[in-house]
Amino acid sequence: MVFDKIKKAFTGAKGEGSAEDYLEIDLEKEQQESKVLVKLFVLKKYDDVNGILNVLREGYTIAIIDIKPLKQKDPIELKRAVSKVKKTAEALEGNIAGFGDNLLIVTPAFAQIQRDVSNMVPDQPAKGNKFE
Repeated sequence: MVFDKIKKAFTGAKGEGSAEDYLEIDLEKEQQESKVLVKLFVLKKYDDVNGILNVLREGYTIAIIDIKPLKQKDPIELKRAVSKVKKTAEALEGNIAGFGDNLLIVTPAFAQIQRDVSNMVPDQPAKGNKFE
């Protein structure tokens, strides 16, 4: 049925040109239903990376990954896992950044990670703070 309509459009065959031939899609409705999810993951073994990648491919999840257990267990496997997550993030046009020594943050394409600390507004230091 749909292919007949397409065939008629390309061949120039005249038929009923009614409004029934068109389907209206409400794109705003679909965008409103999707929510951003911030999800925490713990990378205990290399195979755990597959679950993380599946969630990232859905496109609406910001992943915070604790890499400390795998870092202590097997640094070589950690390097492979981080490389796999990084390649997936780049393929999805997302961002990946390390936070401290034991956390990775991976965002989808619509979110950006600010890496330049010099542009941040400094908070007022508390009196007696040793980091003044």
